[in-house]
Amino acid sequence: MNSVSPSAAQYVGLVMQDEQVESWRQPPLERQRSFGFRTPQASDSSREAAREPDEMEKVKAKLMSAWNNVKYGWTIKTKTSFNKVSPVTILGHSYLLNSEDEVERFRRDFVSRIWLTYRREFPPLDGSTWTTDCGWGCMLRSGQMLLAQGLVVHLMPRDWAWPDAQQLTDVDFEVFRPRSPVRAGGVPIPSFGSLRGSSTPEKIPASSQAPKFCPRKRPDSAKDQQAEPIHSKLITWFGDQPPAPFGVHQLVEIGKSSGKKAGDWYGPSIVAHILRKAVAKNSVAQNLAVYVAQDCTVYKEDVLRLCDPSLTPADPSNQAWKSVIILVPVRLGGEALNPSYIECVKNILKLDCCIGVIGGKPKHSLYFIGFQDDQLLYLDPHLCQPTIDVAQADFSLESFHCSSPKKMPFSRMDPSCTIGFYAKNKKDFESLCSAVSTAISSSKEKYPIFTFVEGQGQDYGLEGPSSNHSGPLAHILPPGPLSRSNTRRSSEEFVFL
Repeated sequence: MNSVSPSAAQYVGLVMQDEQVESWRQPPLERQRSFGFRTPQASDSSREAAREPDEMEKVKAKLMSAWNNVKYGWTIKTKTSFNKVSPVTILGHSYLLNSEDEVERFRRDFVSRIWLTYRREFPPLDGSTWTTDCGWGCMLRSGQMLLAQGLVVHLMPRDWAWPDAQQLTDVDFEVFRPRSPVRAGGVPIPSFGSLRGSSTPEKIPASSQAPKFCPRKRPDSAKDQQAEPIHSKLITWFGDQPPAPFGVHQLVEIGKSSGKKAGDWYGPSIVAHILRKAVAKNSVAQNLAVYVAQDCTVYKEDVLRLCDPSLTPADPSNQAWKSVIILVPVRLGGEALNPSYIECVKNILKLDCCIGVIGGKPKHSLYFIGFQDDQLLYLDPHLCQPTIDVAQADFSLESFHCSSPKKMPFSRMDPSCTIGFYAKNKKDFESLCSAVSTAISSSKEKYPIFTFVEGQGQDYGLEGPSSNHSGPLAHILPPGPLSRSNTRRSSEEFVFL
């Protein structure tokens, strides 16, 4: 897959030079040695000549790591604007930001989402010298956030909110009432304070500063507190240590079976299969399975066989229906997003069963969780933070929650993405099929972006024919034998995130 490292507009950095520039600046003799060639005049031993390319790769990896740590280690503080007259949707929840109560509910909902970003100074990834995923692991981080959301709805009380969300109070968004193209007519309502240790807190004019808000005790706040041990345990599963079941070390190891290695970029389809295998090989997420759709098709019988123990040999460890995360890799256009699919994506994000979309803008992976009007709401993994030792008792949770909602136009969305859904039981799965089918039928295109069909599909998984695909093609024919023929083009032709 031909790609370049992701970069974010809100982060400070210069343009990276091509990896090979330095090696080609070397004198001819040194350049030959760096690529493992021997010359007649060379007096080095064969062992030293074989070792030299490895040393060059190690140096190159260290230089790239250092550069990316600087590039993504600084942020520019910006505000995202939300208007009062249009609802903001976050994964099935809707907020009309025309009162402080609604602003506070939206803020608690957003901050409670688990945020997983680049990390530095973790133990080296197996078989490499990489101690950071900065500059190349953004799609893995987006996939982690998608899986984390699925685990939250699987393990936590319904509508759970992080009780300590009040502590994250950076002023990073504002609410206004649009009156004209000039925003000056709108009165901003700051929704975050600045408790997080900023040495230069943002000044807000007294006339527009919102009064201190002390939210009423929520009826389920005691339940949220009781769920905190689960919340902390869940985050440890994504820790940046080799034993963490869904940490970057495990995900990179699983990706090796598809030809990926540390330092490579991953497409949304590959990440979907990596998440499936990660959940299958670990028992921490009890009674949970992951299903990945094939060729933009969810085969219902495959899902039933995956979740219903009565259809498979008896498993004494699980005699109940397994909950399921359904991941659907799709392509919503050719080189750019087809505008006809925008309403469809909105309808999907309005569903309670949706756990988000991993994709982004070209060459820049993001985790989409909602929208307002024609702007997508997302969590951005492109911030390099120090590694947190999640093995310690009472480790800080602050860096795993984001206080900065960000938006971008639908028109900038890369067409290659993976959509996630969750069903707790068989009844929920049936409701999911119905609700999602209705949502995707809203597209103006003749054929939906994916379909639900009875029966079984070809089980090739990560190692099979699609193992090197970065993402599937959208349907260009009705579902049927012809549309799933072996003559379809490989999606490797496309440039993905």
